[in-house]
Amino acid sequence: MAGKKSKKKKKQDDDPNSKHVCTNRKARHEYDIVDELECGIALLGSEVKSIRNAKISIEEAYGRVRDGELWLVGANINEYPQANLMNHEPKRTRKLLVHKRELHKFAESAEQQGFTLVPLDVYFSKGRIKVRIGLAKGRNLYDKRQKLKGTTDRKEIRQAMLKHQ
Repeated sequence: MAGKKSKKKKKQDDDPNSKHVCTNRKARHEYDIVDELECGIALLGSEVKSIRNAKISIEEAYGRVRDGELWLVGANINEYPQANLMNHEPKRTRKLLVHKRELHKFAESAEQQGFTLVPLDVYFSKGRIKVRIGLAKGRNLYDKRQKLKGTTDRKEIRQAMLKHQ
């Protein structure tokens, strides 16, 4: 009697084509995120290799609409050491790939109401690099304090509930 072979499904975390690379934690603290948009990004080969090695920083980056196209400005992708002569500039502006109708909807509200386009995450999805852009409104200092106070209060309540159970 031969035993049945069990097929285990790969978890999304184990799949090398779908992994999380970088998060802009500062953006969630400094801004109120109103809306989010998933974009592709146009890259060179050495940039893709560097991102696979998690050599990217989006802390100081922002999105900009120029000539009807969305651009990522200020993102730092370190050079890939094995790409000798064919390497890229670490801080060049990169084109974000979005459908025109999504861009118009997103960009109009950004321009009219004084919002900022902030990159939130960089990740792989089905082998392609994606950037999640957030439509953000800046917070004042007292807003940041209120948010921190609210999160600590919720944390204390949750701990008290667990303690009394």
